[in-house]
Amino acid sequence: MYGLEALWFNVKDGYLEAVVRGHKSGLLTSSDYNNLCQCESLEDIKLHLQSTDYGPYLANVASPLHTTTIVEQCTEKLTEDWARMRCNADDPLATFMDYCTYGHMIDNVVLIVTGTLHERDVQELLDKCHPLGMFDSISTLAVASNMRELYRLVLVDTPLAPYFSSNLTSEDLDEMNIEILRNTLYKAYLDDFAAFCNKLGGATAEVMGDLLAFEADRRALNITMNSIGTELTRDDRRKLYSNFGLLHPHGHSELAGAEDFDQIRSAMEKCPPYQAIFNKMGYGESQMLDKVLYEEEVRREVFTFEQQFHYGVFFAYMRLREQEIRNIMWVSECVAQDQKARITDGIVYIF
Repeated sequence: MYGLEALWFNVKDGYLEAVVRGHKSGLLTSSDYNNLCQCESLEDIKLHLQSTDYGPYLANVASPLHTTTIVEQCTEKLTEDWARMRCNADDPLATFMDYCTYGHMIDNVVLIVTGTLHERDVQELLDKCHPLGMFDSISTLAVASNMRELYRLVLVDTPLAPYFSSNLTSEDLDEMNIEILRNTLYKAYLDDFAAFCNKLGGATAEVMGDLLAFEADRRALNITMNSIGTELTRDDRRKLYSNFGLLHPHGHSELAGAEDFDQIRSAMEKCPPYQAIFNKMGYGESQMLDKVLYEEEVRREVFTFEQQFHYGVFFAYMRLREQEIRNIMWVSECVAQDQKARITDGIVYIF
């Protein structure tokens, strides 16, 4: 089917592809970040961002400014863009766009459950939830005391239901079980999303296969690093790894048995694309890993716009805009805390 999608793609999805490419052209450039790095206060940051696509969202924000306010307004821009495109989408693009937001739903569920465990106010937790991951019954998550109740009382009518129903246990919700729950749900979600993209075929399957494989491998890496020194066994780790990706299955076997960062690095470097990533880091520089992985993710997502007639551009735009918001939050925090010398350490340049 390669190439044939070009015959019919624009009939249903050409308009929205043009819209998302237009949104992509509004992302901040290196010169924008250079200007942000010169800002002396949050007011200066607001003033510069008003000349970008974020202008209408920041124009009426009153002083005094806080980092959280700037980030909320920038996130609102992404949310409105996404909602507008979703309203105009028809299947299968509509289903694809829904899949893109299921990860945010999982994060919101885990945030509410974790906050409830620490007796935080539900409204306060709802304010911290990502707008793309909201659903009708999310506020009632606080009533659940174990995973079975969480599914039966709340999540059975949400898109996450299939991922929960196949991974239910009757264990009470505590810190360890909640993290296992998050990673188990993400595994089921990524496996399902990858299967859906493969079913679509064509350029979408090719482009999304690459992006989702990288996401699955990064999650396997993070699970391994975060589980060092915990009670998770080798088999427990393996169960949390996705069933696809460049590391599947042999890399997963090595990661499951890794006991320190050097062993993890050794396992990852046996896969040529990741060897190039780890070569950017000196030995013992595990703290740089997140930024290096974000840079690789951004590189892959920018490349998706080089092809046409596929849905990967929607997923890539959402991720690039989220990375941009993380960059703005980092710059704002550095300025607010008078740590300007560290600004460039945390910025992942997109263009």
